[in-house]
Amino acid sequence: MSCGRESDVLTILWAIGITAEAVTGALAAGRERMDLFGVTMVAFVAALGGGSLRDVLLGHYPLVWVRDPQYVLLVMAAAILTVSVAGLMNYFRQLFLVLDALGLVVFSILGARVALEMGHGVTIAVVAAVLTGVAGGILRDLLCDRVPLVLREELYASVSVLSALLFVALLRFGVQENAAVVATLVTGFVLRLLALRFRWRLPVFAYEEVRVNGAEALRARLSSFRALRLLRSRPVVDD
Repeated sequence: MSCGRESDVLTILWAIGITAEAVTGALAAGRERMDLFGVTMVAFVAALGGGSLRDVLLGHYPLVWVRDPQYVLLVMAAAILTVSVAGLMNYFRQLFLVLDALGLVVFSILGARVALEMGHGVTIAVVAAVLTGVAGGILRDLLCDRVPLVLREELYASVSVLSALLFVALLRFGVQENAAVVATLVTGFVLRLLALRFRWRLPVFAYEEVRVNGAEALRARLSSFRALRLLRSRPVVDD
């Protein structure tokens, strides 16, 4: 990560983002009645799983939480705090939605930036952004035996894709990185909040497989065939 004030701001926002994700992971584990270890594990995966998966696939080492173990302690503290004050979390639901939206865009920017710094093109930058922003939530839901929320209801991953594309496009057009980060952060954040406010979603593909009993279908065809033969063999009576 580059040095400077912009990097410091992104690092702070990223820390806030992983804290919010850790809280959502702990709450998801609590809904499944997991023990404290399970809560901490799901919180860790939700907060740091996306970035870890990105780094492993791109060969970007050391992993962030290996290089800076304080982030592991931050996630564990967030999980334990969530367990301690779980009854109050409903009062902060709107706040966590806002922090999650902010974290999504920050994760996407950082994921795209890592890929670009490694010399990859636009496609890999977008994939890295989506992995960083979305994969942690998908892994959280899979560990909790749920269909990932981002795959069926919300305009979430699409915001990550659009944010990454905007960030890369601005850099390609010669915009300074600091300005590109700010523009992407504001645009992606507002887009996510609008999606929440107006319940924007992608079109849903609904497919229901019709199961037909083979024996019954065969008997129905035979009955139709016999009825047709009887009809044809019936003698014609003139009036």
